[in-house]
Amino acid sequence: MLILIKSGYVIDPVSDREGLYDILIEGDIIRQVAPDIDMETAKKEALSSGRQVTCIDAKGNYVMPGFIDLHVHLREPGYEYKETIKTGAMAAAAGGYTSICPMPNTKPATDSADMITWILNKASREAVINILPVGAITKGQDGLELVNMEEMKAAGAVALSEDGKSVMDTALYAKAMRQAAKLDILIMAHCEDKSLVGNGVINAGRKSQELGLEGISNAVEDIITARDILLAKESGARLHLCHCSTRDSASMIALAKAEGLKVTGEVCPHHFTLSDEDIPANDADYKMNPPLRSPENVRALKEALRDDIIDVISTDHAPHSAEEKMKSFTEAPFGIVGSETAFSLAYTELVLAGYLSIQQLVKKMSVNPAGILNLNRGCIGEGRIADVVIVDPNAEFVIDKNTFYSKGRNTPFHGKKVTGRVLYTIVSGKLVYEFAQ
Repeated sequence: MLILIKSGYVIDPVSDREGLYDILIEGDIIRQVAPDIDMETAKKEALSSGRQVTCIDAKGNYVMPGFIDLHVHLREPGYEYKETIKTGAMAAAAGGYTSICPMPNTKPATDSADMITWILNKASREAVINILPVGAITKGQDGLELVNMEEMKAAGAVALSEDGKSVMDTALYAKAMRQAAKLDILIMAHCEDKSLVGNGVINAGRKSQELGLEGISNAVEDIITARDILLAKESGARLHLCHCSTRDSASMIALAKAEGLKVTGEVCPHHFTLSDEDIPANDADYKMNPPLRSPENVRALKEALRDDIIDVISTDHAPHSAEEKMKSFTEAPFGIVGSETAFSLAYTELVLAGYLSIQQLVKKMSVNPAGILNLNRGCIGEGRIADVVIVDPNAEFVIDKNTFYSKGRNTPFHGKKVTGRVLYTIVSGKLVYEFAQ
């Protein structure tokens, strides 16, 4: 199979290539990137070897390295009614993602080499994109005993995380950091001081008081962020801070970078698009953890992205059933879906609003995640793996949750007008998603 992408505006920060190019993909590799590749020659070559050639007219569209999501929840095994590896992968493909990292808070937890192998085997059969599993830090995510990190890395875990919670035993977590440093495996941290959360369900502030709901303060996140950075400094571990939501988290990442620590951070689209002031009364589609913060924090996160303090945009895609999310704000589970809306929200809220260049957005959604995981992806260069996304930067549309590939419909963005639509997603030279125009 050959794929010829014609006349697209290629944006590839790794090769420092930007402009109008054609791209010829052969098998799973990008064979040629040039201003003009003759289509008839490509067709003849394909026919002579008994292969097919697919031609994609990308005129007026951006052609970029496929997006990589460091933070998703696929729910399988154990919660297949919310999402499966198959449906979550398809949702990600529709959002332009070619690789995603599912978190370990499944049932049972992804806490062993056998579980990593199970996920990879399932994904090889059912997922249309690359599934890069993240293993737990403690057995059963109970916070009591460390997993066998060496075996999990050997089985294919790309990182370790206790996502959904923090390892609250600091001594145990310090030991985990030291082991991770020796193995050179990434630690991904969900920063939440459980002793401070209480029954909080919303950001602590004017809105929580107005709605009569118990709040979650910035300190819940900031205290553990500081602890984890200090432990990373002491151990030499590589630390990635998940779903940063506060101004002080961003400030601490800046300080860590200034010291030369191996610390990176991510922000999710909901945290730079919405604030707690946007929450209507008792709508659990606005309930997430960490919660939507104040407008001041939203501005700080955008500035941190602009200034390259925050390295990555991830989704924290967290599907739940409609029945679960129809409960009250107090009773409903935390989390929203994000795979199918992330690029459009980021392009609308950051690029069109002047916070980021399109090159910066590509870095934060593709290049930087690949670098953090030491992946040979995130580049449109000759000889590189053909993971490519094509988007229409001028397409305006209204987000409709009823069209999602994900089983989850729990989004606060239903009905929001955005710009920038994913048209095609190519994974290892295979066209896995095409927008039905």
